[in-house]
Amino acid sequence: MLIIIAATVAACIFIGWSIGANDAANCVGAAIGSRKISFRFGIILTSVFGFLGAILIGHRVVKTVGKGIVPLDKLDPAMALYIALAACFGAGLWVIFATFLKIPVSTSHSIVGAVGGAGLALGAPVMWNKLCNIFIGWIATPFGSALIAFVCYYPFRLILYRLMPYRFREKGFTGLIVLASAYLAFSWGGNDVANATGVIMGSGLTSSLVATLIGGAAIVIGVVTWGYKVIETVGFKITRFIPIMTLVAQFASALNVYFYTMLGIPVSTSHSIVGAVFGVGLVTGKHVFNIKLARDIVFAWAITPFAAGFVSLLVMTLIKMLVGI
Repeated sequence: MLIIIAATVAACIFIGWSIGANDAANCVGAAIGSRKISFRFGIILTSVFGFLGAILIGHRVVKTVGKGIVPLDKLDPAMALYIALAACFGAGLWVIFATFLKIPVSTSHSIVGAVGGAGLALGAPVMWNKLCNIFIGWIATPFGSALIAFVCYYPFRLILYRLMPYRFREKGFTGLIVLASAYLAFSWGGNDVANATGVIMGSGLTSSLVATLIGGAAIVIGVVTWGYKVIETVGFKITRFIPIMTLVAQFASALNVYFYTMLGIPVSTSHSIVGAVFGVGLVTGKHVFNIKLARDIVFAWAITPFAAGFVSLLVMTLIKMLVGI
């Protein structure tokens, strides 16, 4: 059993690392792409505020992922550990594959699909009503960000271009973009730490606080070591970011993700930031999106929960063969 426990904790650290590597781009990719902050500063900002978000508000979504999809706390402890192990490896492998291809995917979709796949493989009960609520949140996330960005664009533009003195405008833009990036990183850390360690809390290995500490640390390591790969895609390949577009998109995305975090619903920061960028594009009439790349990203989003669930199912099948369940 000690080997299974150690492997499960290692798997959670692995997926936390993969989350940091893939999702750092959602927090600062646009800011870096608009040339308002440097790569290094963006990595530091994401690491610091992502960790703070994980520690301060991450417990809300940790409970949903740990107990709301498959009731791990009500299963036999060994069975719960097997599901946690398979889910973390399944989701982590899929996210790492996408990161290698420099494609931003939803780590929330990955872990939710992986937990469901592992639970089905073991014959554990899956809480379909909770999954339905999460799915609705997934659908609403990009549209919510797009709507917030659409509504906020003209008030932001009025304040920054009409009311702010010209000599302060450049520094004002930079400062506000840094604040929006920090807010987005904070919201992201609060929502996505559950994807890393929700299952070990749900299986009874750790408390919610310890789970968020482990997940937050693992995510920071992922941001620092491999976060640059997807940042290049979000910051420079999806669209051409200008300062006002960056500010509105990041603020809208941060507000959207924070709202779902307070409700304890795991959502996709990737969906949120891209939806916000699309909302800004609608109001400005700018058609500068990389259509082919956007199509590839949407396709990756669509298959993510199923791909992660399938990989997790295969891992669980292998575990069953090895331990003789």
